[in-house]
Amino acid sequence: MNRFSTATAVWLIAAMLVLSACGKDTKAPAGTAAKPASAQAKGAEQHADDDADAHGDEHADEGADEHGDEHGEEGEEGMAPIRMDAAAMKAAGIRVGTLAKASLREELRTPGEVVDNAYGTTLITPRVEALVVRRHAKLGDEVKAGAPLVTLSSVEVATAQGTLSIAEQDWKRVQALGREAVSGRRYSEAQVAVEQARATARAYGLAAGSGRSNGEFTLHASHAGRLTEDSFVVGERIEPGRTLFRLVDESTVWVDAKLPADVARRVAVGSAARLVLGDVTLPGKVVQRAHRTSENTRNALVRIEVVNTGDQLHGGDYVEAYLDAGSDSEPQLAVPTAALLQLEGESIVFRQDADGTLTPVAVRIGAVVGDQTVISDGVSAGDVIVVEGAYALKAQMLKSQLGEGHAH
Repeated sequence: MNRFSTATAVWLIAAMLVLSACGKDTKAPAGTAAKPASAQAKGAEQHADDDADAHGDEHADEGADEHGDEHGEEGEEGMAPIRMDAAAMKAAGIRVGTLAKASLREELRTPGEVVDNAYGTTLITPRVEALVVRRHAKLGDEVKAGAPLVTLSSVEVATAQGTLSIAEQDWKRVQALGREAVSGRRYSEAQVAVEQARATARAYGLAAGSGRSNGEFTLHASHAGRLTEDSFVVGERIEPGRTLFRLVDESTVWVDAKLPADVARRVAVGSAARLVLGDVTLPGKVVQRAHRTSENTRNALVRIEVVNTGDQLHGGDYVEAYLDAGSDSEPQLAVPTAALLQLEGESIVFRQDADGTLTPVAVRIGAVVGDQTVISDGVSAGDVIVVEGAYALKAQMLKSQLGEGHAH
């Protein structure tokens, strides 16, 4: 073998020894499986997530316990009972009442207008053309039956007065002579003449047997009442039928209330009513219900008769009318609508327990009838609840709740 071949063989043997040594260094220790770099990274991330979950759950549980307990206690305190003695309740205007089932009566409220009682109203008018000579009364006067109101003068009346005077004198003469002294025809003619003259005088509004023929005549009050209209002056010529005075008996007045036709049907004739004008309240009675509905408003008229005690009501006044719309035959449990409050999204009433504690109780409400609201669940007959002053209790409860605040 030459020198070149020998050198080559030595180099190849050396290279094989180096490669063999490198292979031993890269092998893992016995019994251990080598992991790729990506697997090691995933393991590290999993370990970090486990730590985060452990710590996060711990803090979440602590926060939930702390805040949940705090808000839970506040919710219970928001509906917590209130303790007040009788003196404190009286000072706060709080009144209680015992619940009982009853037939509910609905009271309708509607505006009404006072109008004159047509059956107690008289128009003072002349029945013949005449001239106003003098007046004996004026607008607003309250007069008695038979009182003189106005004196008029008329040519036609003068003629009628003269005719009546002659007829009465002739009739007296014939009566004095008797049927034996005069013929039957003459007797009858005298009697008919005086009757016709008296009829003419009555038609003109004259009193029989006045004995005057100057054409003047006086109109008198046909009944007691007040003069609510006065539309003439002395010296004015008045046509027949012209209203000089309106005489109204105001001891009884009417109130006309208008209601939707279907509602008006629920108001019975003869039922009770009450009328309110400012601080004045007067009882009344329904005397008429119209049988005709307005084509424009679809309303029907309900007429109320009111005894006008103290002369409180006058024609043209507007009042509030309260009408009885009947009752439900089935007794129901109801509370005053003013006793109901809204708290935490529920309708509540304050119930007074045996120890005097006022506890807010959630109730289920039904129909509203007048100023009462039907209760279907939450309280029972015999329970004592606050019927007046419930808002004061709610305000006290909210004030107490706001005063405690939140521990954040």
